[in-house]
Amino acid sequence: MDAMTDILPNDLQSRLLAWFDVHERDLPWRGAKVTPWQILISEIMLQQTPVARVIPKWLEWIERWPVPSAMAESGVGEVVRAWGKLGYPRRAMRLHECATALATRFDDVVPSDVETLLTLPGIGDYTARAVACFAFDQSVPVVDINVRRVIARAVHGRGDAGTPARTDLADAQALLPDDPARAPRFSAALMELGALVCTAKNPRCGDCPVLECLWVDLGRPAVTTKKKVQKFAGTDRQVRGLLLDEFRGSDGPVGRDRIDAIWTTDIGQRERALDSLLADGLIESMSDGRFCLAGESTHHRSGT
Repeated sequence: MDAMTDILPNDLQSRLLAWFDVHERDLPWRGAKVTPWQILISEIMLQQTPVARVIPKWLEWIERWPVPSAMAESGVGEVVRAWGKLGYPRRAMRLHECATALATRFDDVVPSDVETLLTLPGIGDYTARAVACFAFDQSVPVVDINVRRVIARAVHGRGDAGTPARTDLADAQALLPDDPARAPRFSAALMELGALVCTAKNPRCGDCPVLECLWVDLGRPAVTTKKKVQKFAGTDRQVRGLLLDEFRGSDGPVGRDRIDAIWTTDIGQRERALDSLLADGLIESMSDGRFCLAGESTHHRSGT
C-alpha cells in the first residue's frame, strides 16, 4: 500500500474535484431531483451499455415507471419488450424482479445501505455501492472498469485495468477523501476521469489532473495482456437477439413457422438459441406449440 500512500497528497483530491467541476458531463440521472429508484435504473442500464444508448431509454423508463410498483404491475414480458436494443436482456428481467421486491418488501422505497441493497434481486456489489453512493451520498468505494483502470495506472503502474481483484475496493477506499461529504462526488469524478481522459485506448495524459501517476513515471509501458475480440456475427448471441427481436416486435404468441424462418443458416444453432431463451426465462412455451415473452402465456389462449 506504500504506492497508494504516495498518491494521496491532499491536493490530489482537490485537483480531481476541480477538474470534475469543469468537465462533468450533463447526464440526466445526475440531476438534483432524480430519485434513488431512477438512479438504480440508470446503474442497471449502464452495465455493458454505452451512455449515449442509455440516455433515451432511461428517460422513457422513468416516465413510464416512475416508482417500483409501477414497473412491478407491468408484466415481465412488457419490461423485456421495452428494454429494446440495450443488450443482455436478462438485466430487464432482474430489474422487474427488483421492482417487485421494492414494491412488496420496502413500500416503494429504495434502501440506502449496501447490505440491504444486496438482498434485492439482480443487485450485485457494484450496483449496491453505486446506489448507496450516488443516490444517498454515502462514503463507500465504487469500483467500475474506469476506476480500476485509473488506479491500475496511477497507483500500480499497469497499462490496463486487468482482471477484477479483491484489492480493488481497498484501493478505491484508500483514495476517498476523509470528509464523507466530499467522497461521493470524488467517486463520480474518478469514474469520469477514466471515461473521458484515462481511457483504455489513447489516454489523454496531458489533460489529466492526477500528476503523480506511476504509469507515466515508468514511461507508459505497453499493455501486454491481449484482449479477446468478441465476434458477434454468426454467434449464438446474434441468433438469440434475432429470435428475441421477433418476440418483442409481436403483440401475440409466435409460432414455429416464424421462428424457423428467422435463422436458416444453422438449424442446430437456432434451436440452441431458442432453448437458451427458454432456460433464461425470457420466453415461455405454450401448450399449442407457440412461444411468447415471459409472463405473457396467461394472456393468450390457444388458437387466439
